[in-house]
Amino acid sequence: MDGGGRLDQPLTRSGPQRGPEAEGAGSPLRAPLRERAGRRRSRLGFDFRRWRGRSFAWMAAYRAWLERLTRRPPPRGFGLAGALMFLALALGYGSLIGGHAPAIVDWLKDARDQAANAAGFRIAAVSLAGQKEVSREEVLAIAGVTGHVSLLFLDAEAARTRLMANPWIADAAVLKLYPERLRITVTERQAFALWQKDGNVSVIAADGTVLEPFIEDRYRNLPLLVGKGAERAGYDFITVLDRYPEIRAMLRASIFVAERRWNLQLSNGLDVRLPEAGIEQALDRLVALDREKKLLSRDIVSVDLRLPDRVTVRLSDAAAQARDDALKDKDKKKKKGGDA
Repeated sequence: MDGGGRLDQPLTRSGPQRGPEAEGAGSPLRAPLRERAGRRRSRLGFDFRRWRGRSFAWMAAYRAWLERLTRRPPPRGFGLAGALMFLALALGYGSLIGGHAPAIVDWLKDARDQAANAAGFRIAAVSLAGQKEVSREEVLAIAGVTGHVSLLFLDAEAARTRLMANPWIADAAVLKLYPERLRITVTERQAFALWQKDGNVSVIAADGTVLEPFIEDRYRNLPLLVGKGAERAGYDFITVLDRYPEIRAMLRASIFVAERRWNLQLSNGLDVRLPEAGIEQALDRLVALDREKKLLSRDIVSVDLRLPDRVTVRLSDAAAQARDDALKDKDKKKKKGGDA
């Protein structure tokens, strides 16, 4: 103290303290750093120190679990299971290399079906409807219904797809009625015409589907279509031709020329050439000429109806020769009459 009873120096200093105590939690130097760290944590959304501590703890627990696992002896029968697995892999690889995989798959399918049949899912009854051209045996064989296949593992959609691959079958339905009944309904195409192309004759449906080669005589009365594309365009043309029964009764073949127009070959050998457009009008003219002048019964080879304003007729060789002879005789008579 000084003479006046006052302290020579104040108890606290106004300047910053340098000692270790001054750098503690309440230090004014550390306060801005703590505030900035707090702001960083709030912006990032997590505490990095806490996350690092948890990561180290997880790694330590994983290392301890791994050490315990390696010290534990293998379970009983582990070696036998490994040997069996290796043997199965070796057999599978050998079967694949040797080409025996399909046989193994078939064996597994048979074993599966046998188990299902033993469980009460065998196919005891099959009801079939709609088949006429395709026999019952063919339908069952195509659908994959055999004596050992089970109803449980029969793929109905795959069976339907196989049935519709048959050209005679336009649509099919396969319905499984558990536990032991199967129903198959088919819709067949109808034989519409015979189609000749490149010397081969086939039976076709109305949509142009080739049903089978022409062998049976029961299809002999079907209309004959000839040429490329005739199988697709034939239905519409025959539909128009059916409106003219006089022509239809004499028709031998319909020839599709250059996939654009039709020629008619009649049973008496007459060739009728139709236009590309206006087929009905051309047929109307042909029928009218036949009724008025018996055109189709004359000794002619062809009738050309391609031009709308005229009809061109070609005589046969004999008819042409007879016509020439008649004209010559007529000329001779005229000359004799003139000389007299």
